[in-house]
Amino acid sequence: MYEISAHRKGTNAMSRNDENNYTLRPLTIDDAEEYNALLRYAFQVTEQELAETGWKDDEITQSKFPVLQRADVLGCFNGDDLIAQFAVYPLDMNIYGVKYSVGFVTSVCTYPEYTGHGIMKRLMIQSLIRMRDAHKSFALLYPYSIPLYRGLGWEIISNKMTYTIKDTQIPRKLNELHSHFASITHGCLFRNALAWEEYWRWDEDDTSVAIYYSKDDVPYGYMVYMISSDVMHVKEMIYLNREAQLGLWEFIHAHDSMIDEVRGNNYYSEPIAFELDDSDIKETIRPYTMGRIIDIRQFFAKYACDPDEPSVCIRFYIEDDLLAWNNGYFTYLFDNGRCIETEQQPDYEVSMSIGTLTTLMLGYKTAEKLHIMDKIQASDEAIEHLDDILFHRIPYVSDYI
Repeated sequence: MYEISAHRKGTNAMSRNDENNYTLRPLTIDDAEEYNALLRYAFQVTEQELAETGWKDDEITQSKFPVLQRADVLGCFNGDDLIAQFAVYPLDMNIYGVKYSVGFVTSVCTYPEYTGHGIMKRLMIQSLIRMRDAHKSFALLYPYSIPLYRGLGWEIISNKMTYTIKDTQIPRKLNELHSHFASITHGCLFRNALAWEEYWRWDEDDTSVAIYYSKDDVPYGYMVYMISSDVMHVKEMIYLNREAQLGLWEFIHAHDSMIDEVRGNNYYSEPIAFELDDSDIKETIRPYTMGRIIDIRQFFAKYACDPDEPSVCIRFYIEDDLLAWNNGYFTYLFDNGRCIETEQQPDYEVSMSIGTLTTLMLGYKTAEKLHIMDKIQASDEAIEHLDDILFHRIPYVSDYI
């Protein structure tokens, strides 16, 4: 087990309890060693696990330099010691056909003896402020505790489905292909160089990529997979059309003499069992990412709604206990596919929390469903018009950064 006692030498209960000693500042590459030590301690990465994946300790530290150079990483220090950190990767995200500049929150960790002092909440608020100042109106993360983040205004926006299929049931253009896929897929993140580095970081050497080409030699889909112990593990499968989807499954089928089953992940939030001749397969579903609207006005300014529905003016009353600028009334005219802030009298009024607004606007839940769950307070007619004007597609989010 990796030891950090020497790294934290000199800390004591008195200094830990004196919050006047705590300071927040952005991390730089000069902080790489402490940043890496905190990550490894928090996530319990051992020397043996590093060796098994082919990494050396100094290589791990070096690999974090791009993160500290390109991401916005805030650290909390007790004197000279780094005790907590909060990183935000800058990425673009497709939200109903509009490219949003967003922040993917990661590397959130604190040494256990410093928990309970509100450090992470302070880091989160400062990071959200920095994102807002950088005109990022939306953030997302992979939660280690859904109730904790819900209490801070985050809400579930996507699912991860896993499947296991028995063999008897099987019915370097990669970056460009994924970018094309992201441009037409709601919720998908556009992977920059940093995201691709993280995507491949822990893959084993025998991980392979299969690309589906059309008859005119145009790539229309790919899958990242590995075969181990008679099991094909599918890390990711994307496709731009039905032909590519069927072609990739045919590629899997061609391995039926080598494997006993296929295990994979599905981020489309649509079960695959119905697609199979033998639909008696094991599929599981669980929440994957949570999101948060950072600034309502910035978010609505780019938001796309249904241009084919009649115009409607809706006043939102939003409660946000973390970010004061999101508290209060916001009135929007939904017209011709756009959301326009207005002072005119609303046709309808609705009330909800910032988390509920997030999951509604991202399409994870409909207004009708949230109304039934008492998450939205409004008349039935208001709910009906709200659902009519909004799109309803669950975001595709596959990245874990």
